[in-house]
Amino acid sequence: MTKWFRSASMEYCSLILNEDAAHSVLSSLGNKSIISFTDLNPELTPFQRRYVSYVKRCDELERKLRFFGGECDKFKLSVSDRGDISEFLSASNSGDAASSASLLETLEVELESYEDQLKELNSYSEKLTAEYNEKVELQEVLLKSQEFFNRDMPRLASSGSSSYGSNDPEVGEGEMGSPGNNQGKGLSMSSAGRGTESLLAGELGASALRSIGAAPIDPDRMRFSSVTGVVASSEKMRFERMIFRATRGNCYVRFAEIEKMIIDPETSEPVQKHVFIIFFKSKSIEVKLKKICDAFQAHRYSLPDMDDRAQIERMLNDNSQELSDSHIVLSKNSDTRFRLCQMLSTHVERWTWTVLKEKSIYHSLNMFKSDVSGMLRAEGWIISTELDAARSSINKSHTNSSDGTSMPSLLEQVAKPWPTPPTHFHTNDFTGAYQDFVDTYGVPRYQEANPALFTAATFPFLFGVMYGDIGHGTCLFLSGLFLVYSYKPGVSNGEMLDGLYGGRYMITMMGAFAIYAGFVYNDFFSLGLDLFSSRWFYPNQATLTTESGEEADIDPNILFGSAESVYPFGLDPAWHVSQNELLFFNSFKMKLSVILGITQMFMGTCLKGANAIYFNQSLDFFFEFLPMVVFSSSLFVYMIFLIMYKWTTNWNSRMLSATCLDVDGDSWESPDYEGDWVECDSGYCTPWGWDCKVDDDGEDRKSSDLTTLNKCPLDYGGSGDGCQPGALITTLINIALQPGQVDDPLFAGQAGLQTFLLLAAFVSVPILLFAKPYFMSRGSANKGGGRGSENSDTPLHDEGGDGNGDGHGGGDHGDESFGEILIHQAIETIEFVLGMVSNTASYLRLWALSLAHSKLAGVFWEKAMLSTIEMNFFAAFIGYAVFAAVTCAVLLMMDVLECFLHALRLHWVEFQNKFYKADGVKFLPFSFAMILKSASD
Repeated sequence: MTKWFRSASMEYCSLILNEDAAHSVLSSLGNKSIISFTDLNPELTPFQRRYVSYVKRCDELERKLRFFGGECDKFKLSVSDRGDISEFLSASNSGDAASSASLLETLEVELESYEDQLKELNSYSEKLTAEYNEKVELQEVLLKSQEFFNRDMPRLASSGSSSYGSNDPEVGEGEMGSPGNNQGKGLSMSSAGRGTESLLAGELGASALRSIGAAPIDPDRMRFSSVTGVVASSEKMRFERMIFRATRGNCYVRFAEIEKMIIDPETSEPVQKHVFIIFFKSKSIEVKLKKICDAFQAHRYSLPDMDDRAQIERMLNDNSQELSDSHIVLSKNSDTRFRLCQMLSTHVERWTWTVLKEKSIYHSLNMFKSDVSGMLRAEGWIISTELDAARSSINKSHTNSSDGTSMPSLLEQVAKPWPTPPTHFHTNDFTGAYQDFVDTYGVPRYQEANPALFTAATFPFLFGVMYGDIGHGTCLFLSGLFLVYSYKPGVSNGEMLDGLYGGRYMITMMGAFAIYAGFVYNDFFSLGLDLFSSRWFYPNQATLTTESGEEADIDPNILFGSAESVYPFGLDPAWHVSQNELLFFNSFKMKLSVILGITQMFMGTCLKGANAIYFNQSLDFFFEFLPMVVFSSSLFVYMIFLIMYKWTTNWNSRMLSATCLDVDGDSWESPDYEGDWVECDSGYCTPWGWDCKVDDDGEDRKSSDLTTLNKCPLDYGGSGDGCQPGALITTLINIALQPGQVDDPLFAGQAGLQTFLLLAAFVSVPILLFAKPYFMSRGSANKGGGRGSENSDTPLHDEGGDGNGDGHGGGDHGDESFGEILIHQAIETIEFVLGMVSNTASYLRLWALSLAHSKLAGVFWEKAMLSTIEMNFFAAFIGYAVFAAVTCAVLLMMDVLECFLHALRLHWVEFQNKFYKADGVKFLPFSFAMILKSASD
């Protein structure tokens, strides 16, 4: 745990190595994940770096591998399992230096060959697909056109004849149909398939035709022209609308859907298309129609005269044969591409990892500086405990990659001062989730107290306090166990599931603490469990005929106040059926929330003192930590003391000591009184012997004399003299509003103690505000305003220091004036003083959410189950379904998230702001494992 409490010790080192051995050395260091390099060439752009050409080559290889992955996805081929990263790294390091040097060249040649093959096959496939689609579209155009003329011509001829013989002058006019009509699959025409006489009638009108008599008419001159082709179904409506508007309705359009989907050669996606035929009679309209077809990427096809049936049949047969041949060639091309992609899918991931590894090596080499020809120099942070292992690995790699005549590689510490060291913690599957939990708020400073160590225990515990229920906690606990046992290392399950698996131990602990809190509250799906037999019994309880309003009595065989009268663990189930249940639970949970909150905040304040001691910051210890402890203890820790003192006091004995009893009565010598029983002369007195009838002068006592103040033997002061319990809220308020006065004291000298604590709290605030800025400014003046307070702190103990404390405590204000330091300290003081009040109130969310959870569960049980269970079986079944659904959706999902977020806030705001700076730099080592894992995710 000590390794997790403070970050690992770091050393700033310089690495000097031969350029020929650089690749091998970095390959070895990347496997160990112990060093983080700093950039020694910040003035250079990425394109000016020494090894930029190698990085570009790696980028090109990555592009090819992405291309291969995309081609495999087209065939729905899944790439082979990546396998374990450690096994890959150990296998990749088995080769010698020569093979490592030629790795990029080998990959480039191999991948270039595969890429050329795929591109050639894809180009050929695209060309074949386009030709195949043209033949399919032509076949559909021929068939749909033939179907149109074979089916509709006889009907159109008879329609034209009857129209010609009509006496209505309006019949036969060449009126164009509006877009959107006649959406049937077969081609049809209602005004463009008439005979020449009908066409002439359409142009001149029936009366004009009669006036010209039997003049001869040229059939070719009166024929309509047509354009046929294929357009995408998604463009059909816009295409038809554009034709109607461009020609002003002087054309006739018909569509027929192609049942078979056509593959787009560019995207390889199936596309739905329609055959169209447009009838018109104008050269200008024809020009417009061709432009519209080109704009909508509609393919136009020229057809022979549809009256020449032999030529149509011959054209259909020829196209059908070509279509069959094209399909065979296209299938063979697809099979070849599939086999090639199938082979590539087994190697893509391994190649990707290899390229990423090589790219990371050259990227790191770009941060090295070449001071001497043939030599490279690097600087970076290394974990202190791994320094010897790094030297051994460097020497071994240098020996294996050189001929023995080159200069050896050196790893030595750099003289101080160092840059700000990074922060690194050794974590595992259990602790990693909590460390990420804290790092999300901010990375700890170098060797600052790590909140994650305490969060691992307090976070699931506070969650359990809010979510406490045996049944719901068990569901959450089992869910966590399922995640623990179903987890498979190295397998990606998507972003959301990977996050759940990463927090699997946290979820398990949350469920365990929820079960524990559920036993404390004695809540099982909002029902109390009589596990240890309740100590309270209601009249007629055995026959289930207890009436509302009846009071419960303690078991007559158990003495009230004895150990046997207390429920062994948790709360007595009798509280769940009592009318004052809410009052009791509110009081209990509210006080519990205050105790837990103040305890956690005080622990955070103590960690501030631990940081000050560790970094030898005497000003922070004496003038920040100690005043904070005094202030929080005087008011808030004292509040916990009062709560616990009141809980542990035997108020039955105290109140009985101020009660007048008959010496011969049954209550005399009751075991509830803890003191000695003393009889008085009158026979009617308090247990300690104060006569309730006759005073010391032998006169009868007045009723005004029989007050608790006179009868109580404790003499604590106040109205009850310590024999009656007081209201804690009133006592705490009066500490500031009525100093020195306590209405109902709990112990002797309470008023004087509270006055002293109030004075201590008031004195601690100005010390916290002015002391540290004063000593910091005086230290700066004594040293001529040099480095300010960075070295002005008097060490708590003379240990020499390690020079790694820069940026901690007083070192934040080294170059600031007294006024700036005072303003900063004033902000810190106000934040702490007001924060103690507001944060204590914030912890009441533990009480609020716990109460809301239990009451919601109770409402769901009463409304969904109890209201239906006595009806019939079917109603009970429906009620249970509703109960299970709302419990799962609201309490097992929404409420879990709500309690999680509130527990998160309590740690980030109320706990961590007492000591946590969260402005550290995370240690990011040169690690192949981290790089490959990040790429895989």
